[in-house]
Amino acid sequence: MKWWMPVLVLSLLVSTHNVQAEEEDMDLMDDLNISDLDESEEEFLRLLEENNLNKDLQRENEIAAKMAAELSALQNNVLNPVVEIDPCEKIHCGAGRVCQLDGMEAKCVCIPECPEETDLRRRVCTNKNETWPSDCSVYQQRCLCDTKADGCLAPLNTHLHIDYYGECHEQKTCSEEDMKDFPRRMRDWLFNVMRDLAERDELTEHYMQMELEAETNMTRRWSNAAVWKWCDLDGDTDRSVSRHELFPIRAPLVSLEHCIAPFLESCDANKDHRITLIEWGACLGLEADDLNERCDDIQKSVPQLLG
Repeated sequence: MKWWMPVLVLSLLVSTHNVQAEEEDMDLMDDLNISDLDESEEEFLRLLEENNLNKDLQRENEIAAKMAAELSALQNNVLNPVVEIDPCEKIHCGAGRVCQLDGMEAKCVCIPECPEETDLRRRVCTNKNETWPSDCSVYQQRCLCDTKADGCLAPLNTHLHIDYYGECHEQKTCSEEDMKDFPRRMRDWLFNVMRDLAERDELTEHYMQMELEAETNMTRRWSNAAVWKWCDLDGDTDRSVSRHELFPIRAPLVSLEHCIAPFLESCDANKDHRITLIEWGACLGLEADDLNERCDDIQKSVPQLLG
């Protein structure tokens, strides 16, 4: 073996760790006279060069893969930015309360301040026969008393609720004759509300089917309307309607229909403060056999309240 072979090998090994050694190695290769090499020495150098080329290729592939990964991550950040979700979007606080953040924790607190109302039509009458400026003020007061916070005017206001819309006034007495005719008028009113919502395309698909059936089948006219409204009022789907759940149908009508309050009271036949579908149908003058309870189908969609 030529005298320079060990020097060349040592130089090439060192060159993998030292850039300056690599440059010196290249200078050495340039000084060599390839014509002085025998075949075994030429093969050795060929293999050595091939090995270095493979290493260079591998290194280039690694750099390319790293750059591709970094580019992909950058594109993902641009196309799919991280969106911070407001914790309050996942919490429902109910009437008289609003959601506030305590650090990163969402909490329901009493409404700090209600809008000042000057329109007399915004006033409401409570179950204590007191006129309040607005529904907001009633719900706020109930919350303040429920949480024993400053601003609670009386502990019993924990149970304060709206009896009807408008200023409190002396209710006209519902006569016996008026009460006899009221179920018929109530049946007609429920059907007309259902029809009006259907014409405005404000009913869900299942409600629309019930309304269409009521239009084409007179035997289903009143019963479908009764079932629709009873299922609509049963917000907690416990197969009964509570006094609280009657609010959407009671509050708007008390000032207009002096018989609505005693009528709804009469629907609770067993006085358990719950109205079943059979009780609802009975006070409307409908037979139990005509009441086809379809709340499961109806409540798969979001129901509509009164129009």
